[in-house]
Amino acid sequence: MAVRKVIVRRPPRQRTVLRHTAGTARVRRGERALLGLRRTFTRPEETVRTWGAPLAPWRLAAIGAALVLVLGFGWVRLFHVGPPSIEDLRRTAGVDEWQTLQIAVKDDQPGIGYLDPRLGWTGFDVDIAYMIAEDLGFLRDEVEFYGIESEDRSRMEATDLDHNPKPVKMVIASYSINDAREAMPNVMFSKSYLHTEQSVITLHGHAPVASLKEFQGQRICSLTASTSAIAAGISGAIIVPRNRVGECFELLDRKEVVAVTTDAAILGGYKYRHPDQYDHWDLGDDATEAWGVSVGANEALRDLVNVTLYRSYADPKDTRWEEAYQRNIAPELAAQRNVGPGLADKPLTPLARPQQPFIDRPEVRELPWEDRTP
Repeated sequence: MAVRKVIVRRPPRQRTVLRHTAGTARVRRGERALLGLRRTFTRPEETVRTWGAPLAPWRLAAIGAALVLVLGFGWVRLFHVGPPSIEDLRRTAGVDEWQTLQIAVKDDQPGIGYLDPRLGWTGFDVDIAYMIAEDLGFLRDEVEFYGIESEDRSRMEATDLDHNPKPVKMVIASYSINDAREAMPNVMFSKSYLHTEQSVITLHGHAPVASLKEFQGQRICSLTASTSAIAAGISGAIIVPRNRVGECFELLDRKEVVAVTTDAAILGGYKYRHPDQYDHWDLGDDATEAWGVSVGANEALRDLVNVTLYRSYADPKDTRWEEAYQRNIAPELAAQRNVGPGLADKPLTPLARPQQPFIDRPEVRELPWEDRTP
């Protein structure tokens, strides 16, 4: 199913020219970030009116009013009254002091977060990470990805290829937002960037599944510290926890468990790769799994991430989210149909909503595309 974003066509406008200074990489990153934010967002063109000589007294009054406003805004900026600006958030978050941006993602979830031996890091979460990094002013080669296991996400600690621990600035790893996690001391979520739901995979040929209660007393695998494991446990199933979803599928292939359950967007990648080996079942659960970006205790960084998510949602010219969905999740959808007796009329198992979740305008004093100053 094609996902398109309505594009509003407007006349080309003058672009801001990046100032070439002898500044440091820190200054260049900040300028690159602000210029990038200004560049693509659609905004109404300003109307220029030329006033005649008879209106000179009114011009003087307008100048006086403008001076009052300038002084007022200067007072606000001087004493930091009201919401912070983008520059304030960058300074508080410490973004411009970082040489690189360390981000934790999953490395064994095809289509979401996967370390491909040939292609490198791929998946929807990886593309979302690049989108956020770009708006923070980081080039692609300045982004460092590290694999992370579910139980380590709250600690903001991933591992490198040599299994050494690596602290990270952000966790973008199919991390569902819920009250229990938000109450943790080192977990702070952005607004949601993807909505999915829980589903279940069995070996091909299993009887149709409509509820987790059908696995009461049976062994099923789910990820350690996941919301899916909690739901499966409540249903009466015997939970076999593993830190990696790939380990769950190894147990399923050996028939040591009868099913694997977690978010549908994650399971869809395995069904896509092995359509004749697995059956993917929609549980009809109305509960939404809303994935968010965890930034540890860095509140200013969270607000900067929300600015990117808001821009991605609200700007008709910004199709990066839609492109990430089309590149990673949309191709997997067609493979979710189970094949077998009595299954011909069964619908596809849904993976994730094909629209970016709604997000309110962040509490920021002045977003770069709202800047009317020359």
